[in-house]
Amino acid sequence: MRHIHHQVDFCVVGGGIAGMFAAIAAARRGAKVALIQDRPVLGGNASSEIRMWICGAHGLNNRETGLLEEINLENNYRNPGSNFSIWDSVLYQAVRFEPNIDLMLNCSVNDATMADGRIVSVKGWQTTTETWHVVTAKLFADCSGDSILAPLTNAKFRLGREAREEYNEDIEPPVADRKTMGMSCLLQARETDSPKSYTPPKWARKFPDDASLPNRGHGYTGTNNFWWIELGGENDSIHDSEELRDQLLAIAFGVWDHIKNHGDHGAANWELNWVGFLPGKRESRRYLGDHVLTQNDVRAEGRFADIVAYGGWSMDDHHPAGFNHPGAPTIFHPAPSPFGIPYRCLYSANVPNLFFAGRNISTTHAAMSSTRVMATCGLLGQAVGTAAAIATAKGCSPREVGQNYITQLQQALLDDDCFLPWQRRVVAELSTTAALKASVNDPEPLRNGLDRPSKNDQGAWDDNSWQGPAEAWVEYDFGCVVTVSQARMTFDSDLNRCGKGACAKQGEKNILSNFPLNQPPRETPPTLVKAFRLEAKGADGQWRCVHREDNNYQRLVRVPLAIQASAVRIVPEKTWGADTCKLFAFELS
Repeated sequence: MRHIHHQVDFCVVGGGIAGMFAAIAAARRGAKVALIQDRPVLGGNASSEIRMWICGAHGLNNRETGLLEEINLENNYRNPGSNFSIWDSVLYQAVRFEPNIDLMLNCSVNDATMADGRIVSVKGWQTTTETWHVVTAKLFADCSGDSILAPLTNAKFRLGREAREEYNEDIEPPVADRKTMGMSCLLQARETDSPKSYTPPKWARKFPDDASLPNRGHGYTGTNNFWWIELGGENDSIHDSEELRDQLLAIAFGVWDHIKNHGDHGAANWELNWVGFLPGKRESRRYLGDHVLTQNDVRAEGRFADIVAYGGWSMDDHHPAGFNHPGAPTIFHPAPSPFGIPYRCLYSANVPNLFFAGRNISTTHAAMSSTRVMATCGLLGQAVGTAAAIATAKGCSPREVGQNYITQLQQALLDDDCFLPWQRRVVAELSTTAALKASVNDPEPLRNGLDRPSKNDQGAWDDNSWQGPAEAWVEYDFGCVVTVSQARMTFDSDLNRCGKGACAKQGEKNILSNFPLNQPPRETPPTLVKAFRLEAKGADGQWRCVHREDNNYQRLVRVPLAIQASAVRIVPEKTWGADTCKLFAFELS
């Protein structure tokens, strides 16, 4: 069989949301990256193969930005019909056309070479090409969910639930066990304009009445996505996956039979549109890092000095029996939103060149029940990729990044529009020393290093923005001619934006869970500035346009300039529908 060898700085195993963002973040900051994914599509649980929407922090102004917002805004722009193939293409585009990434799809890692306790290379089999790929790197990240590199490298890990007394966690069981949360095969329905019949397969489970689905509300519209069709927490969540898939499919087809053929569920015109044959997993191996995030860390808000990401989902602890448990399928233990996650949870305690990101980071079972959701995993991935780029540039280990470069890491994440609670972005000196003025309203919030609304000491919201009508302007005056290399803008993408139609009450999802007739199209947030221009005043005192954008649909925008100017201004010209133009940051460097 063919063998292909790759030499890179950073190798990421697993192409879910966390792995994608780790690869993209590192590549954009100069590292040469390999991303190995064992499926034909990217996105993991968010892909068309599993179809779970991306969840994250609750509450006002807590929407995750950075790479996740970039991806979501690209999807809004290109995918008005919430088509899963287009969504897959958005994820594919983000990785495949990033110059510093070598992407290997349909490639399953199954071996690793070690030397002096460090990973030297990993080896994967690519089914579609009958090729072995061997990737040698200085740094590795396991974003595979199941932590495939743990058994291959002897990295320390945990599986199951800790005993209550080990970390003084009151939501854990009295005695430790190997039980986990289970996996789910989702289903989706589509509304038509005429009645549709349904004949279940002979092997489908039978649910003749509502009593046979206790505590399982089986609505199929809006944001109902059948997450409770779940098994595996009392089994081996890795090695029993194929058998569990068979059982989940029998339940899924049987549940739709119940909805269509047993009782009046208002489903006459609805048809089964899709069933997932690849289970979406919630929990398996968790690595051990220099810190283990616990339930108590979460409830104390995680105000760590080395914060690099945040969560804000409830501690959503599914019963390990899943569908076979007659009681409530999960308990939503309260958690603050946001709470911080420290960098020390993202690299191995005993394999010195191994990062990890996603649901497999260094947490207890209790804390993981919150940090496992994909928006949080995306932030973790971006943090790991950014740290890997720093480690590559400095020639140091993941641990040494935390010891010596944590402020650099935090500022890099903030500069890439990742919100870090209780942290403020450092604004370039060229902007802080210039005179700042505007044709209307106070522009000072544009250089305060807070790129979204935040609560002040009195508990009230500070908007941290400048607003004005089209053709209003904001200007930096330097007092003399200087070199301006770049303009950085953060526009308003409406972090509290609502969904349309089926998802209107739940906030915008990256994709739909069912398809009603006349579903309103996905749209670019009306609050975003669509058209703007940058003008510069030269040594002759004349203003000239140095950049014009007519079709912006992103929140974070960087414009390379390389100009000599005594003043630079931004002039918003048009939004995607809002009456006023709004910016959270305008910075020159």
